[in-house]
Amino acid sequence: MELNTFFKEYPTVALAFSGGVDSAYLLYAALKHGADVKPYYVKTAFQPQFELEDALRLGRELDVEITIIQADILSVETVRTNPADRCYYCKHTLFNLIKKRAKADGCRILIDGTNASDDADDRPGMRALDELAVRSPLREANITKGKVRQLSKEAGLFTWDKPAYACLATRIKTGMSIEAAALIKIEKAEDALMKLGFADFRVRLFGDEARLQIKEAQMAKAFEHKAQILAALNSHFPVVTLDLKAR
Repeated sequence: MELNTFFKEYPTVALAFSGGVDSAYLLYAALKHGADVKPYYVKTAFQPQFELEDALRLGRELDVEITIIQADILSVETVRTNPADRCYYCKHTLFNLIKKRAKADGCRILIDGTNASDDADDRPGMRALDELAVRSPLREANITKGKVRQLSKEAGLFTWDKPAYACLATRIKTGMSIEAAALIKIEKAEDALMKLGFADFRVRLFGDEARLQIKEAQMAKAFEHKAQILAALNSHFPVVTLDLKAR
């Protein structure tokens, strides 16, 4: 099914909107094809502030209002305790919230930005989407991640080359309880590294240790800026290490 066909069949849709590459292009495409699309952004402790700012920026550029839903995801025990299938429980909770809000707003079809490159067998959260009957137009139209970036660039979307970003919960080892204070420290550490010019990296938590995982191309930069990195991160973590196995 082509995207224009999808939006002709479903002219009114609610969009689970993250501000990332895929949902950003899907929002653009829905508007381009004349759909009445309502984007919903769920703000939890797992999303850093810059993701919300990107979502709002795109909303302004496309002249569409972004509805923000606040959610206390850490109040969900099956998420907070961080089991191997945490993503399933998280997605189920968040998409349920969006569905309820969208239904109250008069919209019964919920879509998300899953694309044809996403492996359903390797993403516990995909099961939640299936159970909640969430549609994925990019996947249904066989549009891959690379194609999304190409189309986004052609459309002039600032998100076209935005690095993939997994939520802050992924920085904490499976089975280790997720605490709000730890997420705040991780977000501040990653924000500090971004300000130093690093991109597409992760700060992972191992006890009191912050372990930096960066791209091979920026490894030399990490050694060059060792003192600045330590100055920025030691206030949050007593131990800072660099994973020499590049991301």
